Amino acid sequence: MTRSWTLTGGQTLLGDRFEAAPLHMAGGWITDAPGSGAGQYDASGRLILPGIVDLHGDGFEALVQPRPGVHFPYDLAYREADAQLISSGITTAYHGLTVSWEPGLRDIAITRALLAALERVAPMLACDTRLNIRWETFAIAHVDEVLGWLARRPGDILSLNDHTSANHKLGADSAKLGRMAVRMGLAPTEAKQAIAAVLARGDEVPAAMDRICAGAAALGCPLLSHDDMTPEDRRAGRARGVTVAEFPMSAEAAAEARAAGEPVILGGPNALRGESHNGALCATNAIRAGLCTVLASDYYYPSPFHAVWRLQDAGILPLARAWALVSANPAAAVGLDDRGALSPGKRADVLVVDPETRRIEAVFVQGRKVLTRG
Repeated sequence: MTRSWTLTGGQTLLGDRFEAAPLHMAGGWITDAPGSGAGQYDASGRLILPGIVDLHGDGFEALVQPRPGVHFPYDLAYREADAQLISSGITTAYHGLTVSWEPGLRDIAITRALLAALERVAPMLACDTRLNIRWETFAIAHVDEVLGWLARRPGDILSLNDHTSANHKLGADSAKLGRMAVRMGLAPTEAKQAIAAVLARGDEVPAAMDRICAGAAALGCPLLSHDDMTPEDRRAGRARGVTVAEFPMSAEAAAEARAAGEPVILGGPNALRGESHNGALCATNAIRAGLCTVLASDYYYPSPFHAVWRLQDAGILPLARAWALVSANPAAAVGLDDRGALSPGKRADVLVVDPETRRIEAVFVQGRKVLTRG
């Protein structure tokens, strides 16, 4: 399959502006001139955009377990996720793979099986698929194992998550505890008891966090903090080498990150809906205030693509500027210097979009045309 193409007739996103210019790809990379034997693609009346880089997507969990206790083959789930990612314009994806103390869907045995399945199926996937390893800070027994994965898989990233400290406050009749209990395969009262038992080991957590952060930093792995509540949380993460704020819960925490020049990731569903589903920081307001630099799919793969259109429609950012939230900025946040923009020398990860229907008509991943819609 050819990795050399010339796209003509379209409006190409160059930096933060659209220009009527052809786009050349040769051998899977963007070039100044046409490649030998390049295929021709007529993009007349269309927008030519960089592929979306999604730093945090856990929508694949619903493909693994679409109903409580019902597991589908993991290889199949990854292939189905791949089809959904590509159709949503995502050409680089980091699946949020949780490393937890929980039983059920997030049991460590299932995490290991999901990792093994991804390594089997990755060569067959169209999307460049990696892992955002979501280490729960109370999963202290798995620190060495996670560091081993990061050493073996240098393209992955590590996110520090502490849901235990918040979840232990949930009442036995709360909807969130009910959802967690279903995921764990327990009754709500049993789930609450399990959380309390793990919380009792809280004095061991700081040392585990120090160790995993130091080990990941030594490997050159990007470190993300998840759900920072306060500026103090962000500063504590920074002291451990955490340089990206993922889903901060407050404007104050996001502002602390931005004041230090750190990327801030918020959810595409949040920006698309115009509000957070759990009452946290509103992505729309954060973007307006300059407190959000990256949008991720979170639990809904189509959301980054559609969120940037909503930002344009709401008069917050024109598309040419908003697109950086899902392409150049996430790539830069985790050190992917080879993608996120349509400039010579970058990977040829490209979307062709009809601006009237807002429909993705073609997707190229490193020069291979992996999706075409008439």
